[in-house]
Amino acid sequence: MAKIHELSSVLADQIAAGEVIERPASVVKELVENALDAHATQIDVMVAEAGVKSIRVIDDGDGIDDDDVLTAFKRHATSKITSRTDLFKVRSLGFRGEALPSIASVADVVMHTSTGTSGTTIHYRGGKLLKQSPAPLRPGTDITVTDLFFNTPARLKYLKSQQTELANILDIVNRLALSYPQVAFRLVHNQKEVLRTAGRGDLQQVIAGIYGVQNARKMVAIDGHDADYQVTGYVALPELTRASRQYISLLINGRFIKNQQLTKAVIKGYGSKLMVGRYPIAVIALTMDPLLVDVNVHPTKQEVRLSKEPELAKLIATTITDRLANVNLIPSALTNLGSHRRERLNTDQLAIDLNAVSSQYQPVSQPAAVKPQSVESATITPAPKLQPTSMAPAPTLAAQTPSSAPTEPIMIAQKAELTSGQMTDFDQRYQHETPSLPFGDERPEPVAGFEPATKETATPEASERFPTLRYLGQMHGTYLLAEADDGMYILDQHAAQERINYEYYRQAIGEVSDDQQNLLVPIILDYPTSDMLKIKEQLPLLAQLGLHLEPFGGNSFIVHAHPTWFKAGQEEDTIKEMVDWLLADDHLTVAQFREKTAIMMSCKRAIKANHHLDDQQARALLKKLPGCENPFNCPHGRPVTVHFTNTDMERMFKRIQDSHESQTHN
Repeated sequence: MAKIHELSSVLADQIAAGEVIERPASVVKELVENALDAHATQIDVMVAEAGVKSIRVIDDGDGIDDDDVLTAFKRHATSKITSRTDLFKVRSLGFRGEALPSIASVADVVMHTSTGTSGTTIHYRGGKLLKQSPAPLRPGTDITVTDLFFNTPARLKYLKSQQTELANILDIVNRLALSYPQVAFRLVHNQKEVLRTAGRGDLQQVIAGIYGVQNARKMVAIDGHDADYQVTGYVALPELTRASRQYISLLINGRFIKNQQLTKAVIKGYGSKLMVGRYPIAVIALTMDPLLVDVNVHPTKQEVRLSKEPELAKLIATTITDRLANVNLIPSALTNLGSHRRERLNTDQLAIDLNAVSSQYQPVSQPAAVKPQSVESATITPAPKLQPTSMAPAPTLAAQTPSSAPTEPIMIAQKAELTSGQMTDFDQRYQHETPSLPFGDERPEPVAGFEPATKETATPEASERFPTLRYLGQMHGTYLLAEADDGMYILDQHAAQERINYEYYRQAIGEVSDDQQNLLVPIILDYPTSDMLKIKEQLPLLAQLGLHLEPFGGNSFIVHAHPTWFKAGQEEDTIKEMVDWLLADDHLTVAQFREKTAIMMSCKRAIKANHHLDDQQARALLKKLPGCENPFNCPHGRPVTVHFTNTDMERMFKRIQDSHESQTHN
């Protein structure tokens, strides 16, 4: 008797469902992607009990012809591809024809679909057709999935809590909404609306609906391209970070994908602006010819294979680096403390005016919505100038008409009221006020030898994004106090000098010369045999940094000289630390090695806490800082300075008061 036999179609569909339909979120993903492929502009997703009880997806797409409805529920039946050639230039989200038969094999499925001229209702349960009848002629598709995994109870045991499953569904819908800002999405759970997007094609507006208005205001638009790829989207300022990489969304031709190398490229684009262990919020839309990406390598199509991946990673990193290079990245002091009052904002995503506040960060144009179905050619042309949104920057105080001087305290309930007419009057009233002395009219005699603080000179390029600071004093031998026209600044003197040193050493280490400092007593280093063999392989890499280790018998090495940029008294520790990096990671490149060395040297030579500076030293530090490529963070990502605006100071001293109403709402 033959032992090998062909599986039934129902069993084959259930096996396929094990790869494609893992949880309720998988059903939502497949159905919403079908709606997007059908050119829907409005998609409603309604789930009950996190999708275990029911999932309903309604769209206004093309619908399915009567003659194609039964075929759509057969395995590998699709309208997306017809030949082998089409498999390598897929423009749609789905193409295998596995979604509907896989879902129908493990659930109860009722679908109403219409092209506008004819309509069909079809009912499947456990892979078996129960009913087919005419349907109303509303264009689009309405599909309901209930009793998920009713015939595979083992699957139900592996589902998580309702909160976890709902979070997975929300994550899927969020990613699709970010991929298609021109489509209006609505997600409802247990008859409660969880997400709504406008479908206006404004990506920043979608980001606000998902991550919050305040976070969206701290994101800047990016735009870069080369001959093969176009990179657009939004990335967060370095002050806005998360503890996980999950907030980095990579979208290729409208498809959310997971790619470790491209995620690393996003982080690399920030350089040393991020704290260790912190990651940015980013939405990166990548547009390319479908021939450059193979999406047929994973059942869920979230992992893809890319041509010229290193070039694309470099483009992403460069685009982000260039975009953040000329942005003022000094965080608000009150925001860092987390003690400021939360403004009561209108968070209705459909009516929000994001650019009124974030226009200082945004370029003239905004990334356009990604439309993968429009990709036709084998090359990518430079992105056209994108149309600016209708949102205008906030009006300046000078452009507003002053009203009568207020005679009562000004009550501020919302941040937007800071630009009101009353505030304009307040500024004008006190702007030219002659300051009075605290103890009468007599001015104190100047102290001999003391020079008042003067404006430090800085290059025009540096002063555009970093303020010109006037030194005031030092606090506890750790922090420098300074002022500028827009408020008070507090600087961490260790972080500031660490940044200055880092940029010096990064250049010094990159310009390896023959200048060596000979040692009176050579340094001998001993290692186990396994480490000695690894070090011997990496001796050329150490030599490129000016560090020459010579074998000294057995498992030992001897060092007769070292680069002149080594700190005196720490030569042996520095050499050992550099060798330890090689032992920990034998795949370090020269660039990575130089980066780590520069960070180490900058920290070793920086001013420590509780070190008191005289006025001349402090002013010299403030003068050098604006000339740095990145004067906002130390090499480890910690902020160098924080800023108290004039408004912050006035609020702290109650010259601007919050209303009682705002206090009751917080």
